Order: sequence, then C-alpha cells, then structure tokens
Amino acid sequence: MDRLLISAPQKSSGKTTVTLGLCAALAAAGTRVQPFKKGPDYIDPMWLARAAGRPCFNLDPYLMDDAALVRCFRQGLAGADLALVEGNHGLHDGIALDGTNSNAALARRLGLPVVLAIDARGMNRGIAPLVLGFQAFEPMIRIAGVILNRVGGSRHEDKLRAALAYYTDVPVLGAIAEDARLALDERHLGLVACAELDDTEARVRRIGRIVGGQLDLPALRAVAASAAPGFDPAPVLAHAAADVRIGIARDRAFSFYYPDDLAALEAAGARLVPFDTLRDSRLPDVDGLFIGGGFPETCMAELEANAAMRAALRAAIEDGMPAYAECGGLMYLARSIQWLGRSARMVGAIPGDAVMQARPVGRGYVHLRETAALPWPGGAAGAAVRGHEFHHSRLDNLPAGLAFAWQVERGHGIDGQRDGVRVHNLVASYAHLRSAAGSDWAARFVAFVRASRAQRAQCAPDAALALALAD
Repeated sequence: MDRLLISAPQKSSGKTTVTLGLCAALAAAGTRVQPFKKGPDYIDPMWLARAAGRPCFNLDPYLMDDAALVRCFRQGLAGADLALVEGNHGLHDGIALDGTNSNAALARRLGLPVVLAIDARGMNRGIAPLVLGFQAFEPMIRIAGVILNRVGGSRHEDKLRAALAYYTDVPVLGAIAEDARLALDERHLGLVACAELDDTEARVRRIGRIVGGQLDLPALRAVAASAAPGFDPAPVLAHAAADVRIGIARDRAFSFYYPDDLAALEAAGARLVPFDTLRDSRLPDVDGLFIGGGFPETCMAELEANAAMRAALRAAIEDGMPAYAECGGLMYLARSIQWLGRSARMVGAIPGDAVMQARPVGRGYVHLRETAALPWPGGAAGAAVRGHEFHHSRLDNLPAGLAFAWQVERGHGIDGQRDGVRVHNLVASYAHLRSAAGSDWAARFVAFVRASRAQRAQCAPDAALALALAD
C-alpha cells in the first residue's frame, strides 16, 4: 500500500491545510485516498473525510496498543490506492520522553515516509540546519521531502530551495504561498466542525485547487509508492446480525464520533439509527441511545427551542432506556447550558448545569478506574481505562449521592475525581472512550442494550398479567 505521513517540526505549521489540500487534489485526480489522523482529534478527520470521500480513522499510539494500531490501519486500507496520515504536533512530540507515542514512532511502526510541512515565515538559510537536525535525531525515520508553507514570494522560495539543495539531500515537493483563502475558521476547541458549515464542499475544493496547484503531485505519489511493502488491507469482517437499534445524534450540535467505534457497535449487533436533536420532534423506534461530543453551546438556543425532543429524551431516560453520552452529549442532557452570559434549558436528565469557562477545564489523555456503578456487562470494578477529554465546561450544582462509573486517576472528568455520572441506565462522561483503546465499550454497551430490552420484554407480559388479575 502506497503511504506517507505529513508531519512538521512543531504544531501550527499548517499540516492540516497541507494534508487537506493534498488529499482533495489527489482525490480530484482520481486517486482513492484513505486519510488517517494521528492522535485523538475529531475535527481534522471530518475535514479529511470530506476531501477523500472516505471515513478518516484515528491512529493513537497512546490509547491503542500495537496490535490495535495496526489493525485499525489495515482495516482502513480496503479499496484505497494511497494512505495519507496527518500527524499531530511536531514529528518528535509526544507524552513519553522516549518518543514511543510520537509521530516518528508511528512512522517507524507503519513504515511511513515522512514529508515535513515547514512554516517558512521569517526563515531562509536557517531551514537547512532545521532539516538536518530532524534527519540526525532519529536516522531510522526517513525524511522523504519538504513542503514549504506560507512562503512570502518567489525570492523567498528561491532562497529556501537553494539552502536545502546546497546543504541537504531532501527534495522540495512543493511551496505554498501565504494565502488568506486557505484559512479555516477556528474557535475554542480548534477548527470549526464541517457539520456546522453550509459550504464545506466548496471550501475543500478551493483548498484542493490552490494547494494542489503548488505541490509536485507526481513526486508525492512517488514518495508514497516508495514505502516498503508489508501493510496490505485487512479482510472485511462480517458483522453480526443487527438485533438491537441504537439511536445516535447526528447533526450540527453532535458530530464527534470515531468511525471504528461506530463499526464496533455495528459488529456487536447494533443498527445505528440517526436522529437530529435540532429538527426532529420525537425519537426513532430504538432500544438505546448514543449522544457523542460536539458543540451544543453554539446551538443552545435551537436545542432549547426543540422542547419536544428534549422532553422525549428525558422521558426515555427516566423510563430506563440505556443511554451513553460523551462531553457535548453530557452537556445537552444536563438541566442547562450557560455560555457568554446566556442560559438555555436542556434535557434535564442529569441534575446539574453545564457552565462554559474561558479556559479548558479538562484537556488531554485520561486514566480511569471502573467502578461497580458502570452497568455494562463484561468488565470488572478496578479495571483501568484510557481515554481523552477536551472541554471548556464544568458541571455545577450536582446533588450529593450520585453514582459514577469511573474514578479519575489522570485528567479532570466531572469533578477532578470522578467521571461517568450514572442516572437510571444513562452513563454520561466528559471522557471520550475508544474500543480500540482496550475498553471494548462498544460491545459492552450493545450487550447492555440487548439485556435491557430482553428484561423489559419479560416485564411487559408480567405487568399485563398483573393488570388483568387486578381487573
């Protein structure tokens, strides 16, 4: 499989714009590109998925063991011509001092030639020692080329190219001029999500034309083709017959879902039934609910206005329907959201209020310990779980005596010590889980939904019989 990694010396070097533009340009030329994103980010993969016309999978050496990492990579390759991986932060950045969860480690494990996207502003001859240092730091990592980003003009580009040609053996694979048309809107959690924009396709096409026109696409294809053999697509696994229906919120407010976790839900026997929290007035006919992350605070007036959906969700949860919510989903299921001096009523299934803060409350990877309050089968109290969180809200006014599914050992969660508030058969957390991280949450949740449905079905005839006898 042809493959490469777009990385950079440091964060905010323009990797996403470069990768998005390259992905869109290759796809427009007829190449079937399979995008991947290193790390836990949700938003960059949405943009890459739009550019490629295929789901973008996250590769995370911190959350996934080696087998899960390789499995996720190979499963994404089916039907693709080229795998394009966007790194996060800098090439050698990561939590571990030894670099075991860095972009470089990912490149080494998956045999990815590395192309460095370098923000060249304020730089000319100095680009050479920068590249030489990256070559020398980990000689096993192949720096296969450089893309010059945010170049100030033809003279600037000539100086950069001359320095690299004179001092290094690393080819320049493109030079992208400073251009306001390439900017992507940002806010408190990074880029604006695709789901919130009406012109996403037009933006992706524009970036593909501009970036693709300044890259040496044949040379980049040759770099990808130079990757050593060894990673063929994994065979497509047959899913279990779908015997439970799980409603999943998919709209402008809630769009943070990992495609491999959705596939894991389906593989466990779930049929995913989308519903829109902004437009739908009632829930579909389902056995359980999954409300992922997103930006409910930016849609809170519309969410409040849809009182019928809020009431339907609250009634379903209070009636014992199994439900799982992460971050934005937790905020929506609370009593209210408060942001920028405004407050809006939410579902009210969770007896607390989500209050937005100016700075992140929880950010980064989390380590959790499972408690006996987690109702999903297949686990054990005290089992370790890894995930991640990135939220600017806190949950205020919670009453005493609530049950929590996890103890927090690293991170913040709901109150610095606990996460996963349990209300009826709802578990709602600030932590985002991944089945590939070892929690197997998807299969366990489906099993819980299945068991709950069976129990409700058994109770219904008993209730009917009791009512008949009473009459």
